[in-house]
Amino acid sequence: MVFAINEINENPELLPNITLGFRIYDSCFSEMQAVDGALQLLSGTEKAIPNYICQTESKMVGLIGDLQSSNSVAVARILGLYHFPQISYGSALAYLSDKISYPSFLRTVINDKIHAFYFNMLMIHFNWTWIGILAADNDFDLYDSEFLRRDIEAAGICVAFFMRISAQHTRDQTLSILQVIKRSSATVVVLYCSLPELIPFMKVATEENITGKVWFASGSAITSPIFSYKEYWRTLNGTIGQKLPLTIIPGFGEFLYSIHPSLYPNDIFMKSFWEASFGCLWHNETPVNGTTYCTGQENLKTLEHQGYNEAASVFAILVYNAVYTLAHGIHNMISCRPQSPCLTISRLDPWKILQYVKQVRVRNTAGQELFFDENGDVNSYHEYVNWQALPNGETQYVNFATLKEFPESHIVLSNNTIFWSGGYTEAPESICSESCPPGYRKAPQKGQPACCFDCILCSEDEFSNQTDSTSCMKCPEDMWANDKHNGCWMKSLEFLSFRETLGGTLTTISVLGSLFPLSILAVFIKNAETPVVKANNRNLSYILLLSLCFCYLCALMFIGRPITINCILRQFIFGISFVMCISCVLGKTMMVVIAFNLTQPRSSRRMWLNSRVTNTLVLVCTAIQVIICAGWLAHSPPFQYTDNKSKMGTIIVECNKGSPIAYSCTMGYMGVLASLCFAIAYLSRKLPGSFNEAKLITFSMLIFGAVWISFIPAYLSTTGKYMVAVEIFAMLSSSSGLVTCIFLPKVYVIILKPEMNKKDRKMTRNSYIHTEITH
Repeated sequence: MVFAINEINENPELLPNITLGFRIYDSCFSEMQAVDGALQLLSGTEKAIPNYICQTESKMVGLIGDLQSSNSVAVARILGLYHFPQISYGSALAYLSDKISYPSFLRTVINDKIHAFYFNMLMIHFNWTWIGILAADNDFDLYDSEFLRRDIEAAGICVAFFMRISAQHTRDQTLSILQVIKRSSATVVVLYCSLPELIPFMKVATEENITGKVWFASGSAITSPIFSYKEYWRTLNGTIGQKLPLTIIPGFGEFLYSIHPSLYPNDIFMKSFWEASFGCLWHNETPVNGTTYCTGQENLKTLEHQGYNEAASVFAILVYNAVYTLAHGIHNMISCRPQSPCLTISRLDPWKILQYVKQVRVRNTAGQELFFDENGDVNSYHEYVNWQALPNGETQYVNFATLKEFPESHIVLSNNTIFWSGGYTEAPESICSESCPPGYRKAPQKGQPACCFDCILCSEDEFSNQTDSTSCMKCPEDMWANDKHNGCWMKSLEFLSFRETLGGTLTTISVLGSLFPLSILAVFIKNAETPVVKANNRNLSYILLLSLCFCYLCALMFIGRPITINCILRQFIFGISFVMCISCVLGKTMMVVIAFNLTQPRSSRRMWLNSRVTNTLVLVCTAIQVIICAGWLAHSPPFQYTDNKSKMGTIIVECNKGSPIAYSCTMGYMGVLASLCFAIAYLSRKLPGSFNEAKLITFSMLIFGAVWISFIPAYLSTTGKYMVAVEIFAMLSSSSGLVTCIFLPKVYVIILKPEMNKKDRKMTRNSYIHTEITH
């Protein structure tokens, strides 16, 4: 500040005929001291007299300060009443931008809203989502730290703990806070406080040898004088933070080295500074333990590597800019311009100066452009720094990253030689829960912040292809999630194919089985006039054999990829073929019963032995099934259906029955006919006669019923192509049972026992001569 004022006074163009003076008061980080100092400056006396100006020789035109936000707020409330210019070089409290509450407050430091943005970007860059905050226990730091907390939580960063520290805390209170820090899994701890709170806290933290934590000094804490206290270097070494980039003021270094107590005899700190820097005493003091006297010839350049240089404090350029903006405001006010009066020194009222200071737009000697926005803030940028204490006793701020705005905000590392506090050799993690890999989703832990979660594997038909997904996405209908659930694969189609072993085997059996009744039919036609063939209506036997051929072949309709027309035809042909078979068997059974009950040759009831009766029976029974199937097809026909859920990774292509009731009626009607046929055949099984088919029909119906009854649980317990295979197996088995039980004995007689196939063959005593049925 002294350097800037001297430089302005030596510039004849900036403030001609005006000499700037200054009075400096130390607020000692106390609001009461700050207010008292401000009132003394306003009154012009050593004892503050509120609302009075007692000095007459000079005129107070502005106040530079304070460093601490709480002090600036207390002073700004008073100065704002008089619209007295106040320019702070270190108070970053965002609330001070409110021009209604603080109309005369300006500052050359960036406000905390920018700090929060820079902080968030660094946390996101290093993926630090779990942090702790230590805030000063006063209204203003708590307000700012709460603002920071809201801002970082909005950015997806969680706060593990939020603790208050105070200069008045006892050792026990500080130890309890340190215990929370130790137990927390948060690696990064934000220091949102100033020197009075940091000193007692760091004293205990150093004694307790706190390790494993990365300190982030937010706001002005990174440039706090505590970093000059060697006893805390072991704990603070490696602290990171954000500050304005270093700007060297031309000529400031020479000014620093030219300072001497003789030039400032009234400066109460000058001699103390000299004694502390060179380890000597002035002649008017008594030496202690061999301490030498100060000669005044000591060279300040020898202190350059101990931190006494133009780059020692980031606040130097901020104070320099504050003084210069105030000077340029006065310059603009007293400059004679068209349609503007020339004001004299006597008319330099502070409230007038304030309006001109707000409109200043100039460049300082370091090339920086100085101007304030509508909130009294400056537009600037920060850099990320790492504070390092070197083994040779020197300290330095190492810039390790900058924030780039275009094309979007992102961090650019400019120096990878970061010394991490806490004993880390590289950027540590600071997370509550490990990231969920692709294939998993985050499930929040009950009662914990959003950053604490469990990783849950996606369900069978879901996937996630990003890290830390909050939800899983469903695969398309024709796809399924892979084993890791981080993507989807195409589902394989499943249906009973002709090309696979099972389908090929069933196809072969079906084709060969259809030849079996055809072969028997050929034998029957060749021996059509023999008693075995003529017994029980040979026309029914022919129809039955053809129906059995269709029963074998209809199994082919169930093999191959289902399509809607195929689904319709398979059920229609299946229902008609099997009902026709059962109808023929029923007709043959009824004929046996009628034949054995009509023993009188000339009985009038022998008309029932006519083949037209049995043919009509077959036609009517089959017609009923046709009507059921027609109603089924008209109301809710079968259709192609793809099942995506029954089997993981597979799309089952099958036929949907359409109407379960209609399907049940079709199968039920076939079961009723089979049951009726079995009952009649069973009752007539003991009737005499060499060509009595009742026993054979009884066995065939028993096999038929056993096959289809066992089919029901087997069909319901399988899915996909195996369900179709079970149905085909039931068709082939039941058809084979009918062919084997009814016709195989007759073929045996025809081919191997022709002597038994004679009409005049003698019967036993209780038998009767075969009566030929008219056909």
